[in-house]
Amino acid sequence: MPQLDKVAIQNFRNIEFQELEFSPNVNCILGNNGEGKTNLMDAIWYLSMTKSAFAASDQFNFRHGTDSFSIAGTYRMENGTQSRFSVSCESRGVKKVRCNDKVYPKVSSHIGVLPIVMVSPSDVSLVSESGEERRRFANSVLSQMDQMYLANVQQYNRVLLQRNRMLKDGNADDGLLSVFDSQLDTYARAIGESRKAFVSDLQPVVSSLYRSLSGGRESVSIEYRTDLDRGSLRDLLAECRDRDAALRYTTAGVQRDDFIFKMDDYPIRRCGSQGQQKSFLVSLKFAQYEIMKKRYGFPPILLLDDVFDKLDMSRISNLLGMVAGSDFGQIFITDSNKVRMAGIVDGLTADRTYFEAAGGCFTRI
Repeated sequence: MPQLDKVAIQNFRNIEFQELEFSPNVNCILGNNGEGKTNLMDAIWYLSMTKSAFAASDQFNFRHGTDSFSIAGTYRMENGTQSRFSVSCESRGVKKVRCNDKVYPKVSSHIGVLPIVMVSPSDVSLVSESGEERRRFANSVLSQMDQMYLANVQQYNRVLLQRNRMLKDGNADDGLLSVFDSQLDTYARAIGESRKAFVSDLQPVVSSLYRSLSGGRESVSIEYRTDLDRGSLRDLLAECRDRDAALRYTTAGVQRDDFIFKMDDYPIRRCGSQGQQKSFLVSLKFAQYEIMKKRYGFPPILLLDDVFDKLDMSRISNLLGMVAGSDFGQIFITDSNKVRMAGIVDGLTADRTYFEAAGGCFTRI
């Protein structure tokens, strides 16, 4: 399984330049808010996913006053060899991803090479925000495990953009719309099947993990909603053609899919407390971890960013029991409470490394 041995980060967020070596087991990053703990986690995420977990645009990732950043990591791969992966990005939009100094022909070719899962406070958007956030989550997981899924989503979005552009211009041509509709139908069927299978795999694992985390006080479920339940996308788009022309955008398709999170058959966003929502989201991400571990045959890198906040001690104990009782790989954990971190991690493993963050610098302690 890929393990991050060392990383070099330059001009990323508040990190001017840092070279760090990590434990293959548990790595703990301590420090007050705003010192760079999450930025380090995001840099590790970036090496796997070629984009930030938090910033919608790379313009927010450049250190103030700079016009480029780079992140490089040396990984011990599953066959025991070492490989060096790097990402460099310039303010004019040029991004290059390399493996052993060889540039990937397509950035997306790297997705899935270094599997990774992150749990962070920003996950609350999966409950509180629109379906777009939940689709982004599903895409992030499925794209790591299935390059064909990623290709289908990219192609679907490309054709959808062309169709919407034509509708917006008011130049809807029935013949060209039929071509677009046929292409969208092909990609949508493959995307829908992958998402349906994903929810089917995810549901029992989330339910089981949530029972462990909550002590079995509530039951949770996930419902996949898609326009494709009403028929083929080609037929739906034909039915919606007049409405699409009037509204000047496409009103049916997998770009409207949603994943409804429920607790005791009610939407968790309405009936769940902050603690219950946090427990559900941690269970969701750990279920993602378990599914990816099963698919790859080894555990992904796990990033736990400030996960102990808003969880009571009984839930924390259950969470750590889940971590300690499973075949986990390399873990990175951040926390602002040094005493809490030590009490948790020291009881978990003797093979751990501590770092303290201050102003974008990280000192091994």
